[in-house]
Amino acid sequence: MSDTVPVPAPGSTGPASDTVPDPGSTTGPASETVPDLVTVSPDPVTVSGPGSIAGPDTVAAAVVTVVGIGADGWEGLSPAARRELHAAEVLMGSVRQLALVPEPAAERVAWPSPLLPALPALITAHRGRRICVLASGDPMFHGIGTTLVRLLGVDRVRVLPHPSAVSLACARLGWAVDQVEAVSLVTRPVESLHTAIHAGRRVLILSADGRTPARIAELLTTRGYGESPMTVLERLGDAEERVISGTASGWSLSVAHDLNVVAVECRADAGTVPLPCLPGLPDEAFEHDGQLTKSEVRAVTLSRLAPVPGELLWDVGAGAGSIGIEWMRAHPANRAVAVENHPERAARIARNASKLGVPGLKVVTGAAPAALAGLERPDAVFVGGGVTAAGMVEACWEALRPGGRLVANAVTIESETVLASRYGELGGDLIRLTVGRAAPVGGFTGWRPMMPVTIWTAVKPFPRTPGSDDA
Repeated sequence: MSDTVPVPAPGSTGPASDTVPDPGSTTGPASETVPDLVTVSPDPVTVSGPGSIAGPDTVAAAVVTVVGIGADGWEGLSPAARRELHAAEVLMGSVRQLALVPEPAAERVAWPSPLLPALPALITAHRGRRICVLASGDPMFHGIGTTLVRLLGVDRVRVLPHPSAVSLACARLGWAVDQVEAVSLVTRPVESLHTAIHAGRRVLILSADGRTPARIAELLTTRGYGESPMTVLERLGDAEERVISGTASGWSLSVAHDLNVVAVECRADAGTVPLPCLPGLPDEAFEHDGQLTKSEVRAVTLSRLAPVPGELLWDVGAGAGSIGIEWMRAHPANRAVAVENHPERAARIARNASKLGVPGLKVVTGAAPAALAGLERPDAVFVGGGVTAAGMVEACWEALRPGGRLVANAVTIESETVLASRYGELGGDLIRLTVGRAAPVGGFTGWRPMMPVTIWTAVKPFPRTPGSDDA
């Protein structure tokens, strides 16, 4: 449904992929990348540091007026947006977008693909000229407007937005925008939708192409939400706008128009077991071979890891991947790397992550601590297996960012001894968790204890600054 531009993930130094979804877009298939409206001046600006898309290179500073355009094209633009287009000397955009604007005197430049690596050079190449860049919908809703702000700085970006696809769809359906969850599948697997599926919730999905609605219907039906009403809104704002309605289980349209948004009212089928938002999913939710942090222990472990939006977790000795998966389910901006030495378990982790709505979980197959080399520095580390491996705790502690949390679990005397030693050395918090589950005992019911689990938690201190100990 939307045009896309590459946008680096929060806290990263580059994008996770060449493009990311643009939920603010109202037009354009996933294959298109969309610009916004730019006025370039000859002053240079240096862009560098974390989050920079240009690195230390110098790019021409630009006063960027970001103008959103919808499927209604020129007729839907505000007078201010039209004035900017008329004044442009260079007009940039996707081929489809450029066709929506009447021929001005401006030079027309179609976006290359991928756009992100080429963007600084494109701006520099037209230094000193007025450049207008067209963007689909609201450029600041996961659009190129945010990319340009990151590249040029907020003082050099002006935004003239068009209504987003989410706003237009809600207007057609009579839904309150603030009560809808928007999910973009433009560059993400359809399995990413799992975390948004809850009975009674309304979800708007930005499609990658015309086959996305059918894939959504299949996923909902398989998940036990086949009775959910679905509405596909094609070409929003266009004269040929079309609306198709049905239910997930009865969906028969195999291919819709590429420009579409899917609206879902989640309704669980009888007998469907909901997946909670809080940590501690049922053990049955995971495929495993017995190497699984059990639900009760998992909930406590995750509370000790204390997920914060946008942070990165290492799940070392991941087993079934349950800790990393629930870390990512805690917030859509969270990231995790699962490190597992056994290939069959690593493959199982990927399947669990996909089934539970976090297909972006990175799985590294290899033995830690050697397999940790080269990984992005984490904000939190969980060691669920391999505590006794030489150098394991030391490597994790060394890699951890200041203020980060290291949590390690032990069920054997040998691993518990290691944790007790590290507790004496680094401090923190050491607890033993014992869980008993009711189970039949002859004709009665008794407590069947699980193996006690020792949990060590330590927070890495920030480096001391000179004079910090002075009175």
